[in-house]
Amino acid sequence: MRQGTPRLNSLDRSLDLLECIILDQGRRPAHEIGRQLNLKRATVYRIVKSLEEFGQLRACRRGHYVAGPRILHMLASVDPHHIHAEIARPLIRKLAKSVGHTVHLGVLEGDMTTYLVKEGRVDDGLLTREDMQLESYCSGIGKVLLAYLSEADRQRYLSGGPFVRLTQNTIVDPDALREHLQTVRASGYAIDDREIAPDLCCLAVPILQPDRSATLALSVSSIDQRKFEKSHDALLRKLTQTSEQIARRLWVETV
Repeated sequence: MRQGTPRLNSLDRSLDLLECIILDQGRRPAHEIGRQLNLKRATVYRIVKSLEEFGQLRACRRGHYVAGPRILHMLASVDPHHIHAEIARPLIRKLAKSVGHTVHLGVLEGDMTTYLVKEGRVDDGLLTREDMQLESYCSGIGKVLLAYLSEADRQRYLSGGPFVRLTQNTIVDPDALREHLQTVRASGYAIDDREIAPDLCCLAVPILQPDRSATLALSVSSIDQRKFEKSHDALLRKLTQTSEQIARRLWVETV
């Protein structure tokens, strides 16, 4: 919340209680959850009854509540990827303008990398577009997200080959790819050195969640290899700064 904006304490209490009850999934009685929030039993009762009347909560047994039909309907209607994309887009557009290259936001869907956002020049010469999917093992965003998978999920992916060689630089040997992903995880960024297309270079970093996991990644891409390599350090610095800004917008800041 912006500094100086007055808070509605009653709304704060109601939202805190609603969130905790939904996450508890009916395991504990509402008054016990309220006690952890320093709410009086009578206050919990009034809030819960109001939320139940509005369909936000539903009683599952005496004193226990779960998410109500209106909450479930909202959740079913929400596309988290779309929300993440629209929150991140202004920062991505700003970065693309600053570096003069195309910037992508991507996510793993199954074994493929889906591009949620693409910002930059229309005539950038790149094959990518929003909602397009590319192979993960040879794209910058894909390699970053593979590197941040759990060991079991990463092994499952590596066992699912064969991996097709798209250019002479594509890493197709599972053992070599495993070692490469370990390097990506240790360094905190990935490079696509003309691995998915012979003239495409890409630098990618994870957008880290508070627990240091990553389900989204950010990349800068270009077909101007000489300019791209010359500005590698500056690009990585700006890319990392923007990924941190996006992370704060998505998971830390309140507006």
